[in-house]
Amino acid sequence: MPAKADRIGDLYIAEKGNVNRMAEKKIGEIREELKAVDDEKLPSFIEAYEKDERSGVVKIVEQAKKRIEKLEAEKLRIENLKKYEREYADCGYICGIDEVGRGPLAGPVVAGAVILPKDCDILYINDSKKLSAAKREELYDVIMEKAVAVGIGMASPQRIDEINILQATYEAMREAISKLSVKPDVLLNDAVKIPQVDIRQVPIIKGDAKSVSIAAASILAKVTRDHMMEEYDKEYQRKMLLGKGKLEVQAFF
Repeated sequence: MPAKADRIGDLYIAEKGNVNRMAEKKIGEIREELKAVDDEKLPSFIEAYEKDERSGVVKIVEQAKKRIEKLEAEKLRIENLKKYEREYADCGYICGIDEVGRGPLAGPVVAGAVILPKDCDILYINDSKKLSAAKREELYDVIMEKAVAVGIGMASPQRIDEINILQATYEAMREAISKLSVKPDVLLNDAVKIPQVDIRQVPIIKGDAKSVSIAAASILAKVTRDHMMEEYDKEYQRKMLLGKGKLEVQAFF
């Protein structure tokens, strides 16, 4: 019996020592640690500090738990965004197609084509219009890294004037498909059916909000076009300083 009591006493002392060591760490340090911790390590973070009774630490642990709740909600949202990908899973390579630039008065129309891996685990993909510029840039890099294949196509303002915006959009989409390193077995398109394409197509109204593949394509197209417009702006300003801008501004419209 005394031996058992000794073991219980040892455990208590060890546990008390762990709490004391945690208490030695300042609350500000723990707060910074939470900011730096990766999402997958949040459970370990909570386990390390949930027995610290300081009110500031209790609040930090609650923040960590809320982060986990948001993370789980995001995982569920992404799974719901894979509805069409699951429906056509037997088709092999599934490619999302979307475009940007049909509405603006200046610049090209740009189309993106993306084939994501079957086990795609990229979080926060969404319709590019619902994302901040910083988040689009971040996701662009992740998509480019993890995608099975990507393609970008575009039609210039002059081409849009020549064949009209709808035909220019189709042309940009066909170019994006042609630049994929593998041929897709099915295309998930944002609303349209692309003529002169011999691949099975599934037009989805508001597809960039319903398909993770189309949403990924919308992000690539949007970031690509934004970069182009930034470069056009720099070039236009340079030419304005040289007194040539007014003569060449029509090239951007």
